[in-house]
Amino acid sequence: MRFLSDNTASVSPEILAALAAVNHGRVHSYGDDEWTARLDRAFSDYFGTEVRAFVVTTGTAANALALAVLSPPYGAIFAHEEAHLETDECGAPGFFTGGAQLALLPGEHGRIAPATFAAALAAHPTHLHSVQAAVLSLSQATELGTAYRPDAIAELAATAHGRGLKVHMDGARFANVVAFLGCHPGDISWRAGVDVLSFGATKNGAMGAEAVVFFRPELVRDFERNRKRSAHLHSKSRYVAAQLLAYLEADLWRRNAQRANGFAQRIARAAGVALLHPVEANEVFVRLGAERRQRLRAGGFEFYDWGPASCGEARLVVSWDQPEEDVHALCEALTRL
Repeated sequence: MRFLSDNTASVSPEILAALAAVNHGRVHSYGDDEWTARLDRAFSDYFGTEVRAFVVTTGTAANALALAVLSPPYGAIFAHEEAHLETDECGAPGFFTGGAQLALLPGEHGRIAPATFAAALAAHPTHLHSVQAAVLSLSQATELGTAYRPDAIAELAATAHGRGLKVHMDGARFANVVAFLGCHPGDISWRAGVDVLSFGATKNGAMGAEAVVFFRPELVRDFERNRKRSAHLHSKSRYVAAQLLAYLEADLWRRNAQRANGFAQRIARAAGVALLHPVEANEVFVRLGAERRQRLRAGGFEFYDWGPASCGEARLVVSWDQPEEDVHALCEALTRL
C-alpha cells in the first residue's frame, strides 16, 4: 500500500486516450503542430486572462527555466527554507540562472508570512558587493501540503513588486490547491500578482507534462532560447501538448485533484493528534515516533520519513489513482496506532 509520492501514480486513461488520438501521421516538429498551437488559448481560458504557455516535461525544468528569465546571474531568489527549489533540485536554479542565489526564509507550515518577507527584503543589502533582490518564489501547494490564500499572495506580491522583484509560483500541485480552496485558478495566480507559474500536471495524472505560464508576455524574452539551449525543447511537442489539453479542457485536473484531496482529508481525520500541518492538498504529515512508524511499515504501508530520524515524522502522499481500500486500511491503522 504505497503512499510514497504522487509521482508513483499511473497515467489517467484520458491522457492515454489523448496521446493515442495524436499518434498518427507526420506533423510539424518543435512546437509547430496544431496541438501546441492551441495551448496558449487553452491556458488563457483556464486562467481567465491572456497568457503564453510553454511545455517542458519536468517540474525542475519548469522552475529553473522560469527563474532564468526572471533573475540575473547576480540575483537573489527569496523562497521558503523548505521549498523544492532548495531541497530537491540539486542546485538547478543557480545553474540555469548562471549564478543566482536562494535567499531562504522561515515560515510556519511551509508558508512565508508577508511580514517575514518584508523584513527580509528591507534588510537585504543593495550595495555592489551583494546579490541583488530579484524574485520571490512561492510554492502552491507548499512542501508541507498547505495552501497560500489569495490575500496572502497578493500582500506578498505587492511587497515584491514594490521593490522591483518578479513573482514566481511553483505550482507542481496547483490543481490540488484550486480544488481545496474552491476558487478560480486566476484567484491564486495572476489576479493575486503572480508573474510566472510553473504549472504541474505529472503528479495529477499526466504521463510527463508541465508548462511554464507567463501572465506578463513581455517577460518571455529569451525563454525559448534558454529552453532550447538547456535541451528542453521537445521535437515531438504534440505529445506533451496533447496531455495538457486533455488535462485542462476535460476538467481532468479538478476530478483527479478532488479525489486525492478527499482521501487525504480522511487520513488526516484518522491521524488525529499526530497531525503536524493542516491538510490542504494531497499530503499528510504526521509525528508517529520510531516504533509506530515501524509498526505502520510492518502493516504493509510505504511512505517516506520526514526530517531527522529522531523526530519520528512521516509524509503520506495520496495519488489521484489511490485505491480506496488502501486509504481505508491506512485510516484504520492510524486509528489503532
